[in-house]
Order: sequence, then C-alpha cells, then structure tokens
Amino acid sequence: MSERNTVVRSLHDLGLAAWFGGTLAGAIAVNGAAAVVPDKTQRLLVANAGWARWTPINLAAIAAHLVGGAGLLYANKGRVAAQSGVGASTAAKTALTGAALGVTAYSRALGKKLEQAAGTPVEGGTDPAADTPQDVAQAQQQLKITQWVIPALTGGIAVLNAVHGEQQRPNQQVPGILAKRARLLRVA
Repeated sequence: MSERNTVVRSLHDLGLAAWFGGTLAGAIAVNGAAAVVPDKTQRLLVANAGWARWTPINLAAIAAHLVGGAGLLYANKGRVAAQSGVGASTAAKTALTGAALGVTAYSRALGKKLEQAAGTPVEGGTDPAADTPQDVAQAQQQLKITQWVIPALTGGIAVLNAVHGEQQRPNQQVPGILAKRARLLRVA
C-alpha cells in the first residue's frame, strides 16, 4: 500500500471510528448524565452543552471519513469494477453512508430545536417529562430513536470495511476478477 493510500485509509477509518464512537458515547454518556441533573429545567442545558462540544469534532470526523472514502474509491476503482462482490459491497457501503449522513443531519436539526428549548423541564436529554411541551417532547422522542440509528448505521459501515479488507487479499482478488469476467462472458 502506498503512503498516500495509507493516509487516505487512515482518514477514512479514523473518521468513521470517531463518528461511530462519539455518537454512541453521546447517547449513553451525555444524554445519560443530563438525566441525573437534579433540576429538571437544567437537564436540556447540560445535554445541549455536551452535544455542542461534540458537533464540530463530529463534523470533522465525518468530513475525514468522506474524503478518505472518496480517495479509497478512486484508488480502488479498477477492483470495484472488475472484482466480483466489490461493487455490491461498495454500493451497500455508499447507501449506509448516505443514510447515516441523513440521520445525522436530521439529528442535528432536532438538537437545534432542543437548544431553543433550554430551561424546559425534561427527564433527560431524550426523555420528556409530564410537563414538557408537546413540540419539545416530540423532538426528544425522535432524537431518542436517531441516537441509536446513527451508531447502528456507522457500525454497519465498519462491518463493510472489514468485508472490503478481506476482498483486498490477493487470494480473493484473482478469483473475484476471474469470476466476474466469466459471468460477463456468460461462461459461468
């Protein structure tokens, strides 16, 4: 692997690791910590403060993952086109990445709504109280779902990274390329 490909792979993998790990830690630690603040009107403030500190790092992590992914796709475009299974796993990984980006953006929009609701009584970062206004409660309930969907999607991307790693092994490349060409020539 060339030095350039090592840098690209590192950007891709470290960005994904931070995106996955940060959102998982936020769901467990930030939202969980906010729930134990004694004053119910300060809980959103605490959760929002934690997520606001994470947001720029998360944005950088996502950008690194995307830049690295584009570089890897460019470096491996021949294998994606020629090796059996690589195109399908690349398409699946791209779809999961698109879904994770969409859910992350939606989650951020929900978080912005909650930032505007600081001072509202809640049980936790994603748990409304009986006296939480309906619009805030609804945003919290949606955020309660997205906080788990993002790590699930980014975890799926990590699994497909492992699949791609296996597909790069020399003992997988030649048979995969021959199998695809055979199918294209209708031999197999």
